[in-house]
Amino acid sequence: MGQPLNIGIIGCGTIVDQYLASLRRLGDVALVAVADLDAARARAVAKEWDGGDVRILSVDELLAADDVDLVLNLTIPAAHGEIALKAIAAGKHVYGEKPLAATTGEARLVLKAARLAGVVVGCAPDTVLGTGIQTARKAIDDGLIGAPVAATATMVTPGHERWHPNPDFYYAPGGGPLLDMGPYYITALVTLLGPVTSVIGAASHTRTEREIGSGPRAGERVDVHVDTHVTGVLVHESGVLSTLVMSFDAAATHSANIEVHGPLGTLAVPDPNHFEGDTRLFRLGVGEWEALPVSAGYLGAGRGYGVADLAATPATCEPRVGGPLAYHVLDVMESLLNSAESGSSVMVASRAERPSVVPLAEL
Repeated sequence: MGQPLNIGIIGCGTIVDQYLASLRRLGDVALVAVADLDAARARAVAKEWDGGDVRILSVDELLAADDVDLVLNLTIPAAHGEIALKAIAAGKHVYGEKPLAATTGEARLVLKAARLAGVVVGCAPDTVLGTGIQTARKAIDDGLIGAPVAATATMVTPGHERWHPNPDFYYAPGGGPLLDMGPYYITALVTLLGPVTSVIGAASHTRTEREIGSGPRAGERVDVHVDTHVTGVLVHESGVLSTLVMSFDAAATHSANIEVHGPLGTLAVPDPNHFEGDTRLFRLGVGEWEALPVSAGYLGAGRGYGVADLAATPATCEPRVGGPLAYHVLDVMESLLNSAESGSSVMVASRAERPSVVPLAEL
């Protein structure tokens, strides 16, 4: 890709600050331009950037800019596919926030266009590149629990409307706990245990509306158009069975975010929405949990490390958080919702390679 990889950001909303914090620390990438439909937000990002040499452009101008190698797509989820396709048509590599696109149909168009154009697609979440998930991955590869048999992944909250001032999209088509938080958990499960071949699911919702709990709209009620509790079993190609629970309907849980079980022990894996955290191991016959030393992953990682990992990946290899993995995760989620609707097991048509482990390193 060359050093450094010149980046143009499209979409300067709330999450951009987390990316900027990482980009400042990464020597193999350089921010050269920003664009947003709200020009004021683009100006704020350019002003905040050290050195003040970031250009403020329209979306079309950024896509046409000769010095932009990769478009960092931080637009709203509904626009992910559209912007990715435009960037690819302009000959740019693309890295986007999750999901890859609104539907697998749209995501297939993105991957096909990228393949024909000879450009690379990457997609969040890149939290799996941090020391939390990667230390767990190395423990599995090192055989500390034996051959994995099963896993559980649990995300339980009472609903984002309690803290989010504009939570409408969480309860509109394309929202819900699975599509919102599922990418973190399922990307982690595939990284740990490999691709998924079939799913069976069930889903429900307990309320038809939600009350906003904070901000200027506090007390306003939002209609619920999606299932807010989704559970299912993912059958991995390896034979491992992962049980998934994603809920906006319950108060709390004592369950680990992710647990992986084997005949020799169990791993408690840290929150896949974060880059760090303790991986704990319960060994058969020992009788107590132990925290494993950090042994793999990018130290001090943050959102945007997936861009740097993409930049460092040889042209003949797929990035660890590349487009095929993001497509597979989206396919798993769509299949799970289809299964919940039909009441039958659904085969997952796509396949993604289990990404290689990240050696312990700083970027």
